[in-house]
Amino acid sequence: MDQPLLELKNIECRHRGVIAVENLNLHVNQGDLVCLLGPSGCGKTTVLRAIAGFQPLHRGEIRLREQRISYPGYTLAPEKRHIGMVFQDYALFPHLDVCGNITFGLRNLGKSECKRLANEMLEVVGLAGMGDRYIHELSGGQQQRVALARALAPRPELILMDEPFSNLDIDMRERLSNEVRQILKQQGTSGILVTHDQHEAFAMGDQISVMSEGHILQRDTAYNLYHSPANRFVADFIGQGVFVRGTLVSPETVKTALGTISGDRAYEWDPGTEVELLLRPDDIVYDPEGALQGKVLQRAFKGAEILYTLQLEDETEVLSLFPSHHDFAIGEQVTVSLALDHMVVFPL
Repeated sequence: MDQPLLELKNIECRHRGVIAVENLNLHVNQGDLVCLLGPSGCGKTTVLRAIAGFQPLHRGEIRLREQRISYPGYTLAPEKRHIGMVFQDYALFPHLDVCGNITFGLRNLGKSECKRLANEMLEVVGLAGMGDRYIHELSGGQQQRVALARALAPRPELILMDEPFSNLDIDMRERLSNEVRQILKQQGTSGILVTHDQHEAFAMGDQISVMSEGHILQRDTAYNLYHSPANRFVADFIGQGVFVRGTLVSPETVKTALGTISGDRAYEWDPGTEVELLLRPDDIVYDPEGALQGKVLQRAFKGAEILYTLQLEDETEVLSLFPSHHDFAIGEQVTVSLALDHMVVFPL
C-alpha cells in the first residue's frame, strides 16, 4: 500500500493553554481532495495552520512525503514545506499586475520564465490574456482564480484552502468550487479545504471530515454523511432534518407518534429504548393516498422543488420536499407518507 502524501498522527494544538485540537488523525493520499467541515471554533483552521507550519504542535506529529515536518519543539518553516496556500481574503498585492502576483516569491526564475509560467497558470485557471491587469480590475471570482494560480505556480503536491469562497455570492461560490475541483484533479494536485459550508464541501471533497470541538467525528463521502451519520451531531449538522422521539420495538422498528416505522438497518439496543428518529425532507413525500395530514406553515421555492415546513396532526413539525408543480399555499392541508427505507435513529 502506498504511503500517504500527508499524515497527521494524534496531533494536539493549543491556544494560550487551551486545547483547540486534540488527538486528531488525518491522512491525504496523492490526488485526494479532503474537506474539513464544521462550525466556527471547531478547530478546522487550526489544523490547516498546523499543516502549513503556522501553528506549533503540543503533541503528535505531521509527516509530508514521510518527512517529519512538525512535532513538539520543532516546526519546519512554511516556505520549506512546498505547500500551496489559498487564503480567505486572497492576499493579493494591489501594486502588482496579475502576472506579478502569480510569480511573486519565485525568485529563482528569470523574467521571461516568470512570464511563461504566469501565462501557463492563467490558461489553467481560465484567465488567459489577463496577465497585465491589476487586481482592482478583476471580479471577486477572478481574484480567487489568481490566488489559485499563484498557489499552483511552484508546482506543489498539496494545496491548502481556508474558506476560499466565503467572500463570493452563492452562485459564484458553487460554480467556482466545482471549477477548482476540476483544475486540481487535472493537475494531479492534492488539496485540503476548510469550510463551514457543507455545499462547498460536497462539491469539492472526495472525503469530508466533520469536526466538532477539536475532534473529527466522521470522515466519509458526502453520500454516507447524509444517509449514514455516525452520531447525532453529524446528523444535525449535515443536511436538513428534524428529530422525532420514539421507542425501539425491534432492531429494525421504531414506534413513534407518526406510526410504527421499519427500515433496513438493525440497531443493537434493547427493545423499549427511547430513541430519536431522523427525518430528512426527502423522507416525507407528497402522497394523495398517504396516511399523514399536514398543514403548510412555511414554504421555500427552490426551482425544481419546494421545501415545505408542515405541522402534522400531533403538532410535530417536519420538512418535506415536493416537486415544484405541487404548489400549496401557507395554511393549506396536504397529505404525505413516509419513505424511510434507510431509517436513522439515535438513543436518547
